[in-house]
Amino acid sequence: MDLVVPAPAPPATTIDEVIARLQAIDDCLPEGDGVACFNRMYLGVTQDVDQRVKAGFFVNPSFVSRLDVVFANLYFEAVDTLSGTPDAYPAAWQPLLAARTANGLEPVQFALAGMNAHINHDLPLAVVETCTELNTEPRSGSLHEDYQRVNELLAAAEQSVRQSFEPPDVVVVDQHVAAVANIIDNWSICAARDVAWDNALALWDVRGLRIASQLLTGALARTVAMASRGLLVAV
Repeated sequence: MDLVVPAPAPPATTIDEVIARLQAIDDCLPEGDGVACFNRMYLGVTQDVDQRVKAGFFVNPSFVSRLDVVFANLYFEAVDTLSGTPDAYPAAWQPLLAARTANGLEPVQFALAGMNAHINHDLPLAVVETCTELNTEPRSGSLHEDYQRVNELLAAAEQSVRQSFEPPDVVVVDQHVAAVANIIDNWSICAARDVAWDNALALWDVRGLRIASQLLTGALARTVAMASRGLLVAV
């Protein structure tokens, strides 16, 4: 059976276009598809960020808006490789894209693996690209403060994803549930974003050193892929 593949699209240029593309991917993919499990969560977070930008929640809304778009386009680039062969998948995304229809995995595992790839790998690259475009730097002004404010939204999204699998008022006695809970408890979105910020600073500091930048980016992709494989263990 042929797998459903979202139609490629030009890079987004606004948050509205990001939301439209995420919605199109959601409409296209089966509910149980591993990419769809992540995409649903990402759509909700992006809609929340959009509302907060318009409500004046961020100190520098222009930076947050542009970062949101650059960040999302890296995910869309990964999704667009689904129309090719697995060897074309970006290294950081390969575990999730390859396992999207695998048996024995819970939606929460797919969602967290997507968050891992997008935050730990794509986010540092997006911060560097956005700062370069806007002629600023990560340590400037309110950028880190706004970054932390996005953390609040993502932490709430992560908690919702976890609770959809294991409601807090339910005692875990099922061995399968307990095993999956043990896997996902080893990953935290707030910790991931703290590491992502440090990696963004490191990438920024070596941006003019081609070989060092390539080595750091390659090592980052491999490390992120390893973490995703740990999240995508069937139990």
